[in-house]
Amino acid sequence: METAFQYLASQPVLVLFGLIGIGMYIGHFRIKGIGLGAAAVLFLAIGISAWGTAEGVNMVEHFPQEFGILGLALFAFAIGINSGNSFFSSLKQSLGIMMMTLVVLIAGGVVAYLLGSAVGMDSAMIGGTFAGALTNTPALAAAGASSGDTQSATVAYSIAYLFGVFGMLIMATFALHYGKYDTDRPVTLISRTIRVEREDLPSVRDIRAHVHGNVRFSRLKEQEDGPTIYPTADTKLTKGALVTIVGPQNVVLEVISELGHNSSIALDADRSDWDYRRITISDPKLAGRTVGELALDERFQATLSRIRRGDTDMLAHADFVLQLGDRVRVVAPTKNMDKISKYFGDSSTGLTSINPVALGLGMVLGLLIGEFPILTPSGEYFTIGSAAGTLAVGLVFGKIGRIGPFPTALPYTACQVLSEFGLLVFLAQAGYNAGGQIAKAFTSGVWLSILLVGMAVTLTVGAGLYFVMRYWFKMGGTRLSGLLAGAQTQPAVLAYANNRTNFDPRVAIGYSLVYPAAMVGKILIAQVIGGL
Repeated sequence: METAFQYLASQPVLVLFGLIGIGMYIGHFRIKGIGLGAAAVLFLAIGISAWGTAEGVNMVEHFPQEFGILGLALFAFAIGINSGNSFFSSLKQSLGIMMMTLVVLIAGGVVAYLLGSAVGMDSAMIGGTFAGALTNTPALAAAGASSGDTQSATVAYSIAYLFGVFGMLIMATFALHYGKYDTDRPVTLISRTIRVEREDLPSVRDIRAHVHGNVRFSRLKEQEDGPTIYPTADTKLTKGALVTIVGPQNVVLEVISELGHNSSIALDADRSDWDYRRITISDPKLAGRTVGELALDERFQATLSRIRRGDTDMLAHADFVLQLGDRVRVVAPTKNMDKISKYFGDSSTGLTSINPVALGLGMVLGLLIGEFPILTPSGEYFTIGSAAGTLAVGLVFGKIGRIGPFPTALPYTACQVLSEFGLLVFLAQAGYNAGGQIAKAFTSGVWLSILLVGMAVTLTVGAGLYFVMRYWFKMGGTRLSGLLAGAQTQPAVLAYANNRTNFDPRVAIGYSLVYPAAMVGKILIAQVIGGL
């Protein structure tokens, strides 16, 4: 076996893709509906590296640390792009959630220090145990630097790391178990034709204002045998008119009861004069524009009723920022449909373009921010790391959509590919590196104390967040599973939650909501512990 491991140790690229391929094959197996998914790559990498090290081969010497940096930075940037709009729209309502996350992390630090001191561990080991229990490599670096004993901190980190991943996977499983009862799941959009019964001539603008703009009017027949027209905001709805609306099911039912009754005539069934079509946005000039900026009603007498991003349909609000690869549902005169398709591009390239300008410049900016030295009150410097830097830039790029002539966002599908590939590369490198350390760590006489203290820290933070977010903030389980992954700064937990929910957007929102604060908080806590 030694010869085989020596060969593997000299072939890092071969090992990287082997771990990804075999690990994901294992991850697809499920027991009672539960599988490891991408986390299997991490555990496979740990096992192979530890086995090779036990055979006397240095498995990590030629396995570049840059694999992990690249993978994690790609992953974080892509997650940020996809979560930008949702993150900033919910930020004001979520400051309390971020503050409580930091409080729970501090509680984890207190548990680490008290229990570690009780069993005779020094500050370096306690700091490393805290970092490993919460699977945060920048926190390990901070603990090693402030304690002056990087080797002891690394040994503790490696032992605590294993349950750090596994323990938070358990908490995410609990969250997802009650997630099936969530009340915050994405709303279902429906389309209905209404026969107006009111005689006071309400305008489209009045009705939309009454439901806070959460409905779109797409077609109107003022008389049953008359022509179908596009209703503008100033259009008055006369008694007996037929009007088609699109929106969340509960809002549509409210508008029906306010205007009249559900008609047996469906205006969208007659496509002779007016038609609807799903069109892919592939023209870069439209990326980063809002629905309102397109002025489709003026250009083509057309309206956007829905936008599909990934597998999720969303209502086309005027301030909705469009991305390459979005598939929009357009309602317009049949004669204008070809012009509208040409205007949007309607090419499959819109689904796959990685927008190299935004990707390259965004990654550079994020990496620079991640490595920018920040001075602490103790006189030490720390950095937030490449993942936090690229996530922050991704969130901003996803929110603004465009800088001058350049779109800053990437298509949803391209982000999914980049995030998954980056995640797998990171997990392979992180596990491979940890496996080599673990083989040495278990020769230490205090490994059991480190493991038990680390388990206590992981469960304190995991259970603390679970109960606070579920019972105090009434957070749904799906979003909570992402928040647990973000607080743990652990992509394997995020991948597990995404795999279980078929990439429900609430998972990524929860993750990105607390990840930056958790990253900085854990670095500072580990630095304080290491310096005690």
